[in-house]
Amino acid sequence: MTKHRILMNGRLLPALEQQLAQDYDLHPLWKEADSDAFLTQHGAEFEGLVTSARVGATAALIKALPALKVISSFGVGYETIAIAEAQQRHIPIGYTPDVLNDCVADTAMGLLIDVARGMSASDRYAREKKWLKSPYPLTTRVSGKRLGIVGLGRIGQVIARRASGFDMDIRYHNRKPNPALPYTYEATLAALANWCDFLVVASAGGAETKHLISRDILKALGPRGFLVNISRGSVIDEVALIEALEQNLIAGAGLDVYDDEPNIPERLLALDNAVLLPHLASATHETRQAMADLVMDNLHTFFSTGQVKVAVS
Repeated sequence: MTKHRILMNGRLLPALEQQLAQDYDLHPLWKEADSDAFLTQHGAEFEGLVTSARVGATAALIKALPALKVISSFGVGYETIAIAEAQQRHIPIGYTPDVLNDCVADTAMGLLIDVARGMSASDRYAREKKWLKSPYPLTTRVSGKRLGIVGLGRIGQVIARRASGFDMDIRYHNRKPNPALPYTYEATLAALANWCDFLVVASAGGAETKHLISRDILKALGPRGFLVNISRGSVIDEVALIEALEQNLIAGAGLDVYDDEPNIPERLLALDNAVLLPHLASATHETRQAMADLVMDNLHTFFSTGQVKVAVS
């Protein structure tokens, strides 16, 4: 039986690449020295495209695949995929939400606790034997504090459940309120930032949310407020954030994502009131396997039924 020909745009987990190669006629575009020339000659051969939230698929790439029927992406974000181009051609896009909610929420809470209690900073303090000279400075309590969540969607709601275990008062800001949720809605982001002790960003990326956390929002958060971001680096004005941290205009930040990954600005690296993770929120063996399984399920389901299992709407 002839296997469906699939194009792979960007590297994926080795085990996923192996499974794709086993089930499909897989070609890694990233191996081509001249991808444009390859697509001109062979683009019409591919029925499927596999990619990731980090790499995505441009409109030019989708146009170069005239026989393309389905896209399956590894990740929950899809701002790097030319959605309009795919929808215009009625090409369904599968992605991998929900299976990573728990691990991303765990990371958000870990960052929140770390930056408030100085876990990473005090670890460095102990290793550098500074404790021999003086105790580590007092830090900020987490339990019972006010938590503001920007984007109370799938992941945001799991973060809220985690925070409830710390007896935190929870409010949120979305484009519109969700009456099904038990939390107080703040009509403006500025009002939420002004109210909370901790502001956790769990919104989607893309042009609509670029620099949503602006200089004014950081000012509203204030010198006792902490910022945590597990969404996309583009959501925060990184220059304004660095200045706010340097000048102690906010108390601290816990970050898993950045504007120009994997490049983290030197000024940010130098700050002890920032906890910096290398975009690992969903990076557990269990979650990445579940994401890989869903990439495969989306392809298998499409080629057997004509629909992906979990589609970008």
